[in-house]
Amino acid sequence: MTTKIGVFPGSFDPFTKGHEAVVLKSLDLFDQVIIAIGVNQQKKYLFNLDKRISHIESIFHGDMGVSIQEFNTLTVDFCKKKNANHIIRGLRNSQDFEYEKSIAHMNFDLEGIETVFFLTDKNHSAISSSIVREIYKNNGSIDQFVTKPQLLV
Repeated sequence: MTTKIGVFPGSFDPFTKGHEAVVLKSLDLFDQVIIAIGVNQQKKYLFNLDKRISHIESIFHGDMGVSIQEFNTLTVDFCKKKNANHIIRGLRNSQDFEYEKSIAHMNFDLEGIETVFFLTDKNHSAISSSIVREIYKNNGSIDQFVTKPQLLV
């Protein structure tokens, strides 16, 4: 029997409750979900890579179906390296869909990698990492948007 592997790529700066919900939904379809943290040396992140990794590990600690890995290649190349045939994406609204649809088509054309879309739960649809970063930078509480936010500090 073939193991079904899905890759959930992103910078996860920070990993929000919306991201968490997408991973949990993904586990219904995939035997293994790889949360793939993209590393771009040109990009400035609010939370360093080690904090992002340890934060996500703390959320899924003990869940053998989830692993966290970093990558600095094209997502489809990472998928091929990991024998994953699917990319996992969460959608909050129609703008997300239009943006992600183009990327999904390109990823399929490049390497035959399919993209699976999960709708974000209604109560998480307004959460975006960029908004959470702004709240955090301005000393606001991010507790309602991020599981275990104290691990990011």
